[in-house]
Amino acid sequence: MTAFALDWINLAIRWFHMIVGIAWIGASFHFVWLDFSLRARENMAKGVFGTSWLVHGGGFYHVEKYLVAPESLPADLHWFKWEAYLTFLTGFALLAVQYYWNASVYLVDPNVYAMTGVKAIVISVLSLLAGWIVYDLLCRSQLGEHTGFLALAVFILIVGAAYGFTHVFSGRGAFIHVGAMVGTIMAANVFRVIIPNQKKVTAALLAGETPDPKYGKIGKQRSLHNNYLTLPVLLMMVSNHYPFLYSHPSSWLVVALIVVAGVMIRHFFNRIDAGDIPIKVFWTLPLAALALAIAIWWTAPSTKTATGAVSDADVLAITTKHCIMCHQAQPTHESFKGGEPPKAVMLDSIENIRKNAQQILVQAVDGRVMPLGNETGITDEERAKLGAWIKAQ
Repeated sequence: MTAFALDWINLAIRWFHMIVGIAWIGASFHFVWLDFSLRARENMAKGVFGTSWLVHGGGFYHVEKYLVAPESLPADLHWFKWEAYLTFLTGFALLAVQYYWNASVYLVDPNVYAMTGVKAIVISVLSLLAGWIVYDLLCRSQLGEHTGFLALAVFILIVGAAYGFTHVFSGRGAFIHVGAMVGTIMAANVFRVIIPNQKKVTAALLAGETPDPKYGKIGKQRSLHNNYLTLPVLLMMVSNHYPFLYSHPSSWLVVALIVVAGVMIRHFFNRIDAGDIPIKVFWTLPLAALALAIAIWWTAPSTKTATGAVSDADVLAITTKHCIMCHQAQPTHESFKGGEPPKAVMLDSIENIRKNAQQILVQAVDGRVMPLGNETGITDEERAKLGAWIKAQ
């Protein structure tokens, strides 16, 4: 398969993933808002917990929520599930095309942990499965009855996984796997808990029985978890575009800070939607800002300083040794052979190096993510020389 064809497949899957992901997130945010907006009113139907009035698109809507379920169900009952299922399936397909196809380049960094691409893929799949199993066991344990302790346990699970990923995969591979693991948990919540519980309630109604309210309670808990995890997972999924996030040796701490910030922001809006006055939950915003400020400070570039003058010939020798197998008019690297250089960046002459100097600074000097997987063994001294030369231009 040529690099061009692979790029188109990657783009098509990514596009589809974005579309269904937006649909899922939109539905999640809307229904959590709707649940918090319910109010008890006069003349409500039997079994109704609360109602909400909405206006949108030139029309008015009146929504009712039942404590468990109505006495009968219409034939056209809509199930919100395919948004989650397709987001997971397209996400996993994207993981396969982008990371598994060239696992030895995108997942493996010998300086972190030397392994084959096949071993990296096996660890990837097993870790996604393990993340769901541990999370599900936590929810089903006694912790599931205590919201605060369960939240802390899930936080520790995510940060612990991040720590493990950063000691196994490349920087970008580690961050994408945090997002993939949390995304898997969210999709599995829908597939393994929320929808099955709704089906049990529906089956009981059709059989003329009274549904057990525990199924709705459990489903709501998992749905709320998905809502709070959305903002952190979104940032993880775009993290590969921002090397400063994962280039720090202890980048797993960045994950912890992102989770804190995302959850605090989500909590603020959820409580406002629930009717709390802003001042009551305002404390969440400074905490989120503090977490982000620490993350910015933690990810600030810190590079080794080169000693002595660095000539054009020195820089060209470094790019010839470490860069041009991918970044020339006709790449010779197996991953890009037959296609164009990544992002159309060529580094085969001093003129081209000057043209792309800022990208080199971000990707190879400060970000330390290029060459991919450090296949060529570029040294800190060589990175420092590149940085010194660029800053002197």
